[in-house]
Amino acid sequence: MKASDLFVQCLEREGIEYIFGVTGEENADFVHSLKNSKQIRFVLTRHEQGAAFMAEAYGKLTGNPAICLGTLGPGATNLITGVADADMDHAPLIVLTGQGATTRQHKESHQVMDVVQMYEPVTKWAQSVHAPGSIPEIVRKAVRTARGEKPGAVHIELAENIAKLDTDVEPMEPRRFRRPGVDDKVSDQAYELIRNARAPIIIAGNGAVRKRASNQLRQFAEQTGIPVTTTFMGKGAVDYEADYALYTIGLGQWDHVADAVRDADVVITVGYDLVEYPPQLWNPDATETIVHIDFDPAEIDREYHPAVELVGDVAHALWQLNRRFERDGVPAYDFSVQDRARARMKADMEEHTDDDTEGIIRPQKALWDVREVLGPDDVVLCGVGAHKMWVGRHYHCHEPNTCLIPNGFCSMGMPLPGAIGAALVANGRRIVGIAGDGDFMMNVQEMETAKRLESDITMLVWEDGGYGLISWKQEDHFGSHTDLEFGNPDWLHLAESFGWHGQYVNNARDLRGALQNALDHKGPSLVVIPIDYSENQKLSKRLGVFTGE
Repeated sequence: MKASDLFVQCLEREGIEYIFGVTGEENADFVHSLKNSKQIRFVLTRHEQGAAFMAEAYGKLTGNPAICLGTLGPGATNLITGVADADMDHAPLIVLTGQGATTRQHKESHQVMDVVQMYEPVTKWAQSVHAPGSIPEIVRKAVRTARGEKPGAVHIELAENIAKLDTDVEPMEPRRFRRPGVDDKVSDQAYELIRNARAPIIIAGNGAVRKRASNQLRQFAEQTGIPVTTTFMGKGAVDYEADYALYTIGLGQWDHVADAVRDADVVITVGYDLVEYPPQLWNPDATETIVHIDFDPAEIDREYHPAVELVGDVAHALWQLNRRFERDGVPAYDFSVQDRARARMKADMEEHTDDDTEGIIRPQKALWDVREVLGPDDVVLCGVGAHKMWVGRHYHCHEPNTCLIPNGFCSMGMPLPGAIGAALVANGRRIVGIAGDGDFMMNVQEMETAKRLESDITMLVWEDGGYGLISWKQEDHFGSHTDLEFGNPDWLHLAESFGWHGQYVNNARDLRGALQNALDHKGPSLVVIPIDYSENQKLSKRLGVFTGE
């Protein structure tokens, strides 16, 4: 068989379901081999970046990698932002790029560049196929590496002449193995620190939204009563309505939750990555006693210097702690500061629930209505901009992986293509993407993809006619901002031109009904609202710019 046929068979054996991308001459053999697959669906996108974001969302929601595909040269460079986003946000993903024939890679040649070297800094592993016989090993390693803990992106390059060669090699059988557990002595040390604490607190990060980890974390918090706050990417690790839930930490300003963390004498981090929320923002004096629970050892950082590190399977580490508290009982902790912080956050969330503003809508009201119309298992995908900060602070989740925020690499442009990818594995869950106007327009071309697939998605666009987050930060630091304003299309005509259902909502009282109408519509829907970003500065004045004091 041809090498490209073998490649497809290997992907089928690994359970790959979707490949998103834009084809080219140098991967034509692979794409033609793919036509014969009854298992793998190829989704043609309008830009390679959109393909990467679709694969990223699929990976986050399923725990299994999808593939994003591009040709050599500009195809590979167009993919790289979405791939980097997936890797830094720990989403399993495989990027497959074509390449010019090996007979011309050594010299100046049309579109030829060192793609593998370009991808090495933004993937867990990058490899070119040099011989057909190596394809089963490379695919097996790629899937295992992408899917493992911590998940991430992997790159494979297949040159056009290698894809054409004959081979008699067979695919490898996929096998899974248990992750290593935590040493009992280390668990004992952590247990003693937590048991003897006055007011411990938990910060749950991206690694806590895996299903088994979330289950054990919930048992731990329910048993001990220890408050849990999540990072933006840890949303849903615990149910935000639980008594011990302390909403979300992650705003670059001092917030109510940060007071609760500062009061704690032991901070237990679960699946927390420094990239999510720098420790100098919650431990500026480097005085906190930290218990680190993660699959990887702690990153070296002055403000993040754990007293104990439980390195291994996160769910198993929490299970060990649960067993010890079941055995010995729970001491009398003092959570009064944490309780006050929760009450203040709850009051902030509910302040504008009954808004009746005309011509403009506050972020708090918009997110309250989104939460009200969505069920516990429905999925929100948020982009990057001022809306990300509001979603991070004011939108909360019942279940893991029901709010996807790219807060590691923080790339704009994810919500629309991400929603398309999410819709393919929704299984009855409703999908809502929240984007700023700048965020949305970065991949607006994927509106055609959504219509072609009849993606059952709702995009909620916050319109302010500028890059709102940059304005917000500049206003905080300089008292004014630079030229960050732009124009927008006629949103309803835009929706109509792509065959979408479109609504423009001017009044706060009409938003909930409009969202429900969009969700009830079969196929893609666009809801645009004029957002009141004067609330940005009001929040900054209320909380103050973070100083670490």
